[in-house]
Amino acid sequence: MTNTDTTPVLRVCVVGLAGAGKSTCASLIEEFARDKGLSYARVKLAKPLYDLQEQVYRAALGTLREGAQDQILMEALADAMRRIRPDSLADDFTRRLMGVDADLIVNDDLRDPYVDAPALRAQGFRVLRIVCDEDLRQQRLAKRDDPSRADGSTRQLDLIEPDAVIDNGAGLEAYRNAVHQVLGSWL
Repeated sequence: MTNTDTTPVLRVCVVGLAGAGKSTCASLIEEFARDKGLSYARVKLAKPLYDLQEQVYRAALGTLREGAQDQILMEALADAMRRIRPDSLADDFTRRLMGVDADLIVNDDLRDPYVDAPALRAQGFRVLRIVCDEDLRQQRLAKRDDPSRADGSTRQLDLIEPDAVIDNGAGLEAYRNAVHQVLGSWL
């Protein structure tokens, strides 16, 4: 299956609480794309926040494991950017998205229902909500090596209307099958 025009076949935004399995879902979507012969790209809405987090740690002479999230810092940075200009993250995302040439594009870090979610919807993204049992989610979070945890940025996640919901509590193979089934229905 190849895309003959310049429009992506599918744009998917994976949402859920920390530890629900968003990153795993994005990897399963990449696997699905590969199986279907589609090109794939993951575009982070929070890229400016990750860049700023790195700069803050460097300025503080702190160390941060690659891929780790200081969630308290990230929330403070997001709040500051949105205070300065509410659509700053969405506009940055849209600019970067215009340079992405892929059949299947995934975002796995949407949290804001008021500005960012409508901006991604306007770019043709479908929303896939990942849920799991709270005890399981807490077990997963305990295994992560993030310097801090915060749930403030996901307080209003339920205001983002999903196109589909997948429960990630039954094991990897069941999760893979559910993700592939939803994506197949969207093609």
